[in-house]
Amino acid sequence: MRSILRAIRRLAPASTKDISRAVGLPVPIVAAVGNELRTRGLITHERPSQLTPAGRAVVTELGMDLTLDATCRTCDGRELVIPEVLEEAVARLSAVMGDGPAADMTLDQSKCTPETKVRRVLALLSAGTLPGGSLLLIGDDDLISLAVAVVGDVLGAPLVDQVTVVDISPDILGYIERVSADLGTRVETVQHDLRNPLPEGLHRQFDVAMTDPPYTPEGARLFLSRAVEGLRQGPAHSIFLSFGGKSPDEMLQVQREIMELGLVTNGYIRNFNEYEGSGILGGVGFFQHLLTTSATSPSQEGDYQGPLYTGDKRSRQRMYECVACGEMVRVGAGAKWASVGVLRAEGCPNCGKGPFRPGPLVPVGAEDQAPQPAAPGQDTDGGPQPQGAPEAAERSAAPDPAEEAVVPDLAEEAAVLDLAEVPAPYIPAGRTWQPLTAGERLLLEERAAPYVTRQAAEADLPVIGAFEVDIARVSFGGDAVDDPLRHRTRLARAMEKSREGMIVAHRPGGPAIGWLWVSVNQNTMTGDRYANFRSLAVAPVERRAEVAELLISSGLEFAVRQGLTEVVGRVHVANVPMRTLYRKFGFTPTNLVMKLRLPAGDDSRPAVRRDPSHAER
Repeated sequence: MRSILRAIRRLAPASTKDISRAVGLPVPIVAAVGNELRTRGLITHERPSQLTPAGRAVVTELGMDLTLDATCRTCDGRELVIPEVLEEAVARLSAVMGDGPAADMTLDQSKCTPETKVRRVLALLSAGTLPGGSLLLIGDDDLISLAVAVVGDVLGAPLVDQVTVVDISPDILGYIERVSADLGTRVETVQHDLRNPLPEGLHRQFDVAMTDPPYTPEGARLFLSRAVEGLRQGPAHSIFLSFGGKSPDEMLQVQREIMELGLVTNGYIRNFNEYEGSGILGGVGFFQHLLTTSATSPSQEGDYQGPLYTGDKRSRQRMYECVACGEMVRVGAGAKWASVGVLRAEGCPNCGKGPFRPGPLVPVGAEDQAPQPAAPGQDTDGGPQPQGAPEAAERSAAPDPAEEAVVPDLAEEAAVLDLAEVPAPYIPAGRTWQPLTAGERLLLEERAAPYVTRQAAEADLPVIGAFEVDIARVSFGGDAVDDPLRHRTRLARAMEKSREGMIVAHRPGGPAIGWLWVSVNQNTMTGDRYANFRSLAVAPVERRAEVAELLISSGLEFAVRQGLTEVVGRVHVANVPMRTLYRKFGFTPTNLVMKLRLPAGDDSRPAVRRDPSHAER
């Protein structure tokens, strides 16, 4: 409680995720504490959270009314800053992630951000383990092998003699092979279940190893032991470990495993790693640099048969409620859906929609009985449930990273910085989108409040013209048409013809903070009419995710009213957040535009800028 109050005082206005990162507590716990503080009038009901006068008085009484923050503003406490020369690497890795295999929640996979990938390569360079030598990756769902190759390609020279990836997933290994083939770095892939010892040919062959294991003490021990198997003998060889924050008792287990392997800590950075879709831990994890000693040896000599992944350690099933229709669905070991991630991907068995709200644990011995909703205020073990804080019922020893989007407070408090975090319903590819019911629309409007949508007007032209400039820059970079007057003139002409598909989001009485442009087009070959999502942009406001969902839903409803049965939206290949957002609404990729630069030759004519009306958004 003291840590959370202190963090709110220092960071205000602070989202649940920001507080979680600051104090090292899981998001559901921070959300539950936030609910309790609200019911007592200590923090505001408006989000992001701030202390009320009563809250500030309590903080002062507890002697915590000091807001000094010594965190480095440049690196944000991560100790490494991505130089400008590697910004191209970040953009290229964003595209690589967008086309790569989806995360497998049953294997505790959660993709780290492209910035994190580049920072890990910089950590190898800063430690002196690169350039040169050989690198062993024990599991590589984060595609660090490709990050090393891309950074080397950007800098003009390979950073390592050889990279070897050992992973259980043929999809990940196949993707690494295809992408790395043209990057100039030799990447060897080995499909292998790490429950078994490394293949003999990989023993004692590598100069440095890196791993991001399952976030259990058993996972850390096993993956680190396999890394030790692959390293050359002797002291001072490096292992880089990425891991999520856990309780002190669990972290004690992890540190004991490190000590038993004969490894010592050479460096440790909190919140170094950022992950997409791992909000249960605030979307971050630590980065630890370990060194071998003369006492280092594997702690798991043979096969491993015990629990490894988070799901392996969760023996109890849990009920999940479909927000769209109220259907109660059982999730967990032995149930039809082993994880909530699998349930979200398939959709509710009753209505095909979602999302899903976590409910009570299934009583021991009742796993085969028909699901029954729990009575208000009671969990299924018969004990009282804290009123006003249903998230506090989450008591699993190892929370599921896939449960980020189902914690109620997350959808309302997250400080969304990219549209990939939009809490939109996951609509399986190919399934028809259905207009929101009156109840769903009301719920969405409440989450997006105080922002509402309306038809665009002439007074909005300066703001939406600026949005168009930003969209053009995202789509075309240096080739963008970035003259606001040209965009405003074009929009004014389009508005004179039809403004019905031009929608803005705003706070009542305030300027537009979001913009969606949907046009009705006709296929010249077939005569079929379809909707075209020409533009979508939302300013970085505190409800950015919900505003984006509100705009898209309004645009789809407009298309339905027009009698259209197909919607097309174009997006730049590197714009991963927008591509993710489209997928969440059920859009499926169809066409890919290929682009090739040709030499200018003797033609001295200036390059032709693209007409913004043809922008790929």
